[in-house]
Amino acid sequence: MWCLELLLPLLLIINDGSCQWNVWVPRDISAMTNSCVVIPCTFMYPSGIRPYRGTHGIWYFGQPYPQLFPPVVFKSRTDVVHESYTGRTRLLGDLTQRNCTLLINNIGTEHSGRYYFRADLGGANMYTYPDFSELKVLDQPNIDVPEEIVSDESLELTCYAPDNCPDMTPEIQWMYTDYLPDPEFSSDSLEESNTAVLSSTLTFTPRPMHNGQLLGCRVYYPNTTLVYERLVSLDVKYAPRAVWVNVSSEVMEGSSVMLHCEVDSNPLSRISWMFGDQELLWDTASNVSLSMDDLTPAQEGVYTCIGDNGYGSMNTSLYLAVKYPPREPVVNDSMTVQEGSSLALHCSTQGSPAPTLTWLKDGELVGTITADELSVLQIVEITPQGDGQYRCLAENEHGRASSSFNITVEYAPVLLEESKCTVVREGVQCVCMATGNPEPTIEFYLPDLNITINETDGRYNFYTHTDGHTSTGMIKLREKGERVDNGGPAVNVHCSIYNMYGRESVQLELQQEKKYMMAVIVGTIGGVAVIAFIIAAVRYVGHNNKKENGNPRQDVVLENPALYYSAVKKDKQNLRKKVLKTELLGSKFNSILEETTGEDGDYQPVGSTAGLERQELNYAALEFIGARPREGASGRGDDGSNYSEIKAK
Repeated sequence: MWCLELLLPLLLIINDGSCQWNVWVPRDISAMTNSCVVIPCTFMYPSGIRPYRGTHGIWYFGQPYPQLFPPVVFKSRTDVVHESYTGRTRLLGDLTQRNCTLLINNIGTEHSGRYYFRADLGGANMYTYPDFSELKVLDQPNIDVPEEIVSDESLELTCYAPDNCPDMTPEIQWMYTDYLPDPEFSSDSLEESNTAVLSSTLTFTPRPMHNGQLLGCRVYYPNTTLVYERLVSLDVKYAPRAVWVNVSSEVMEGSSVMLHCEVDSNPLSRISWMFGDQELLWDTASNVSLSMDDLTPAQEGVYTCIGDNGYGSMNTSLYLAVKYPPREPVVNDSMTVQEGSSLALHCSTQGSPAPTLTWLKDGELVGTITADELSVLQIVEITPQGDGQYRCLAENEHGRASSSFNITVEYAPVLLEESKCTVVREGVQCVCMATGNPEPTIEFYLPDLNITINETDGRYNFYTHTDGHTSTGMIKLREKGERVDNGGPAVNVHCSIYNMYGRESVQLELQQEKKYMMAVIVGTIGGVAVIAFIIAAVRYVGHNNKKENGNPRQDVVLENPALYYSAVKKDKQNLRKKVLKTELLGSKFNSILEETTGEDGDYQPVGSTAGLERQELNYAALEFIGARPREGASGRGDDGSNYSEIKAK
């Protein structure tokens, strides 16, 4: 700064010709507290004025007008100054040489302000110059920080310290630079407006991690205790470098979820939650949370958080899975198909996780189990057994659902093996059974008579019945008691079955049903029992007659043959009643047998009992061993009946 002393005489020579009241002082000057400051000053006055009793000067603080009584900083005529400047100020310049340079020692922040110089040339030649020098007393150094610090771009920070005290020269040191990547330092000395300033420049490339870090500049005067420090916090601008969101998660349908997003950037980013192309929420902040209630499967998908702050953008996504039980499967409509057709049965549903699809027919598993949202059941050349209800069952860990439909298979009629003709009591009964869809129509054809029977006929007792897809037709041939030459019925019956898909005609076979065979066996046994009963009864009557006679060797003489015949006739009637009772017991046995076999239809009893029912008792042959006939012991009774006299031998 002392080069200014060399410039002052030159300035005086240049300005001497102007002969005007003028002063030159630095507009701004600075100093550190408790140090000193020199305010350079040169003044001019008109050349026609001659100083009277010497050249004097006064420095004022704050105001240039004496009438306002500003504080006196320095006065050349006396030592009377403001108390805040007592012992602090000294004039370094020579007023006679128009040099008014002022030194202020041990300055404080209260000394900051404007300083005015007033020239006193004696008499009325006094003038206060309006120009001033403004002093700034600093308690810390200045650091020049750029308005914008951008990450990954070179940065220069400059620390300034005033050097306007001739007795002390400051030094500058940077603090907290150890964490900086490859810092560089440079120093310089500047002179501006006749004031001196020392500077130190720190150069480095900041990173996002340096945002908010402290850097310091220390100014100190060697060999003194004067130390001044200033700290600055780095405001490093950087694009979003990290976006944190929830991890992908699974939630149940109908539940709630909170999605969090945090973005590391400077300045704060505009954070937005996106679902596909739809923006759900945004805010300028460090974090944003998206709340969703009563979730549906439609809300399953990728959610993206985007951070953008003008310096760049970044995004992170997550997948939100909404779990739910299977929906009601979509299946084919109920259908009617023809036998032999090939079908593709479709079942589709939705569920999370993907459900398993199972095909059931009438409750039984068919096909394979598919772990997918679509299952196709292929049926090749469907048969009548494929007719029924088909159900598709969808299951996952959260529930199950099913849908059903019916498949109706139409097919040509099929004759059932139950079709036959059998012998019954009334004659021959022919039954024809067939299944088909639509249910078949049944007709009977008698080739011998060239008659087709397809409706109720009193002669043939035509009867039909339909149960589902099964039709039954029945006729009865021949009246009770009719026989053919060989003792059995002659049967030639054809059954004709048909529907829209076909016709079939077969001759029915005559079969002897088991219940009739049983009837023959039971009838035979019953006949033998009756004969044995008759023989026993006759022997019993003969034995009683012997007892009444008293002498078995005497001849038996019937005193009244008519009375005896009457008694025999009465015994014959009683015997016949017993025979009929035996036949009734046989009939009851056959009824029980019929219920046991579970077969319907009439039957006729066979064997000895059958003959007894239809014929009268014509005679009885009695033989008495050891008896002898008596002459004249035969004749005719009163009622005209023949009789013989019987005597014991």
